[in-house]
Amino acid sequence: MKQIILSVILAFAASLSAHASSDTIPWDKAPNRLNDLGALQNGAKLFVNYCLNCHAASYMRFNRLTDIGLTEQQIKDNLLFTTDKVGETMKVAIDPKQAKDWFGGNPPDLTVIARSRSGSGGTGADYLYTYLRTYYRDDTKATGWNNLAFPNVGMPHVLWELQGQRAPIYEDIESHGHTTHVLKGWTQLTPGKLTSAQYDSEVADLVNYMQWMSDPSQGTRVRVGVWVMLYLLVFFVIAWRLNAAYWKDIR
Repeated sequence: MKQIILSVILAFAASLSAHASSDTIPWDKAPNRLNDLGALQNGAKLFVNYCLNCHAASYMRFNRLTDIGLTEQQIKDNLLFTTDKVGETMKVAIDPKQAKDWFGGNPPDLTVIARSRSGSGGTGADYLYTYLRTYYRDDTKATGWNNLAFPNVGMPHVLWELQGQRAPIYEDIESHGHTTHVLKGWTQLTPGKLTSAQYDSEVADLVNYMQWMSDPSQGTRVRVGVWVMLYLLVFFVIAWRLNAAYWKDIR
């Protein structure tokens, strides 16, 4: 029994140590723009232009974008780069063999990425919002980039032209004899096409689109759910009055 208890304590201590030495950071809360069709449309444009080159969304069809207010003609004119049929799925533009040679493996499918990345730090949208905003230059990496939310990431910073090149600034904090590196801010190495606030807004649109893409029916489901709850409430009142009327005569 003592050995079991000791093993549990050591395992717990090791997990705390690993957590303390981790380079990951707390996730920022992603803005909720799922009811903003303009934001979702802009996110779809960003996804097709910057993500669909390497990442597929093989469970999502282009014509489903009509649910966020786009017409089929708009989809054909602005978003069809990997196919000429609106009914096709969002196929990847890159050759899988080339992707494996360049990145060491095929980039993951992004159809449900916003649902699969949720964890104790927040929702999948929170993770993606933090991830896409915490890239920094790292010349020790093959791609020249690293990420605070995903240390040693193999994916380069595809949005760097919009954000520019940055480097994190850390502050050393002493606590109980241990030194902790805390992110204090960022230094801009080269400017991007967008300001920091503009870039964050663009990333928010992209993340909200990916969150919508992971479950396109979520808006309809919520609206229907509200009506179902109202119906059940009315039905409960009617059933309660009928029950009272029935037992009144029996008693």
